[in-house]
Amino acid sequence: MAETVKRVQIVFQPSGRRGEIEAGKSVLEAARTLGVGIEAACGGARVCGKCRVVVETGRFEKLNLTSSADHVSPVGEAEKKFLTAEELARGYRLACNAFLSGDLVVTVPEESRSAKQVILEKGRERQIELRPAVKNVTVTLAPATLSDFRDDARRLLDALEKETGLHGLTVDFPVLRNLPEILRQNDWQATATIWQGKEVIRVAPGRRETSLGVAIDVGTTTLAAFLCDLTTGAVLAKASRMNPQIGYGEDVLARISYAASEPDGRKKLQDAIIEAINALAADMAEKAGFVADDVDEMVLVYNTAMHHLALGLDPRYVGRAPFAPAVREPLDVKARDLGVKINPSGNVYSLPVEAGFVGADNVAVLLAEEPYNSDAVKLIIDIGTNGEIDLGNKNRLLSTSCATGPALEGAQIAFGMRAAPGAIERVKIDPMTYEPRYKVIGQDEWYPVPYDWHPTVQKVGAQGICGSGVIDAIAAMHKAGVISKAGRIDAKLNTPRVRRGESGKLEYVLAWAKETAVGKDIVITQADIRAVQLAKAALYVGAQYLMERYGVDHVDEVILAGAFGSYIDKESAMAIGMFPDCDLSRVHAVGNAAGDGARIALLDVEKRREAAKVARRVEFIETAAEPDFQKKFMDAIAIPHAKDKFPHIE
Repeated sequence: MAETVKRVQIVFQPSGRRGEIEAGKSVLEAARTLGVGIEAACGGARVCGKCRVVVETGRFEKLNLTSSADHVSPVGEAEKKFLTAEELARGYRLACNAFLSGDLVVTVPEESRSAKQVILEKGRERQIELRPAVKNVTVTLAPATLSDFRDDARRLLDALEKETGLHGLTVDFPVLRNLPEILRQNDWQATATIWQGKEVIRVAPGRRETSLGVAIDVGTTTLAAFLCDLTTGAVLAKASRMNPQIGYGEDVLARISYAASEPDGRKKLQDAIIEAINALAADMAEKAGFVADDVDEMVLVYNTAMHHLALGLDPRYVGRAPFAPAVREPLDVKARDLGVKINPSGNVYSLPVEAGFVGADNVAVLLAEEPYNSDAVKLIIDIGTNGEIDLGNKNRLLSTSCATGPALEGAQIAFGMRAAPGAIERVKIDPMTYEPRYKVIGQDEWYPVPYDWHPTVQKVGAQGICGSGVIDAIAAMHKAGVISKAGRIDAKLNTPRVRRGESGKLEYVLAWAKETAVGKDIVITQADIRAVQLAKAALYVGAQYLMERYGVDHVDEVILAGAFGSYIDKESAMAIGMFPDCDLSRVHAVGNAAGDGARIALLDVEKRREAAKVARRVEFIETAAEPDFQKKFMDAIAIPHAKDKFPHIE
């Protein structure tokens, strides 16, 4: 009798790729099998040290597995050569030298990824008034003499008061450490950086013109950062990366659970995000010819859970009714207190939080789009793992949030992946033959390409399908009659594309194995369709409740914010019922509006005050508490909807 081969589950983050792998295989082999790109310059010969991964530990309820350092082979000599003792203690391993013996969650850090995710940094072109919180003032001091007994700090403050008229200025303690030497370096001429007209946070010898600030949109899945010159408003550099907390859970509830249940869980999550923030600041400063210490202020925006996890606040009560945050007001925190590696005396500003699941990032979107100054009734949808929705105009403003889950971003989909080269991003299906055509990120052509166009093109190299591709695929399947209004695949269709998979459930073959880079058919399963239906229904019902509360049966404009909203096809999104009917010419994608709002708050302190007023004015609606929520939700699961009409796409 043949011996049964043990197989284990492995999940790669942040791509979300998951699979069952034979025990004894290396993490690198598992990555290749599942189409996860990991740098391995030596091909796995254990001599380059490039294939660094992090083995996560703990119980991951959303993934339904427990990951442990004991589920891989012990650390080998090659790893001791390339990894420091600190890195080994933090769970770093070389993928080529870590062999599987049990279930595992593995994070592939930014520097080890061979396929970089497409992260949206760009927003709208916006006019921003320049009123930053920090200002450089150059003064020449009277030299110290035997007859002038003033200390150096008093001498500086007196000169600044004379130059600016500011009374009661203080000097932050770290600035005092080198103050005597700095004042004397350039014949008593120095530049003081003053924060909010209250405190000296830097003193440099001579004349210092430049003052730098950083704005970061800290998303559940991705981070987008901007380095700005606070004296001109110019964006000097941009950078982005995946949120490293994904290794601890793909959504905020999973991370809150990890923070509450695991030893040092809250600290691990905070350390992960602060490390990413520091890396972004350092990368951008280097690009612009500076160092991170030159940055004097930072603005962060995030949802409420990410706000708590980044600031080290207890997140437990955000994740349970009545979802009360620890603090809603805007916060100013010294960079050194958070471990943020910019000017230690610099300030880290957080926009205010609206409610338990509507955070500072939504306030940033409102700051960028200003529906509160508009006559038109606008519906703003920031689509992500946690979706935020706003509705209103200058008369009234409502908001809500909905847990869409990661399905719309390609996770929890059989062949789902983040938006990276190799991901199918666009899909069309012929309603007569049920044959698809699709486009892959990083390639210009649609496939299959007719042979009279490019006879040599045989293999596409698709690795999976990202969120925009999933939306396109389901919309196309519905238009072509492959799936019904209820979302069920039609088993009676005369096409090899529709079949029963290994689980016995129906699936649609989007790309044959010979076309792909993973050596497998890429399919859309019945479970994939259901996951998207649940996510889009959550968004639709949220918008529906806001419209009812506001007293309107239609909206004048739909604004899609965030990376996902910018990449999806708006007709496909409306065709599956992701948001209520609207003239498609009035549906606009505005890019990273939360990032734009963060940049606005960085450059204009008056907008910070405006944001605080708006956050207090917005009426938050808890839709899940509504008595008819389940009925509305079930109606919204249908494609595009069980009852509501969509005249603009019919």
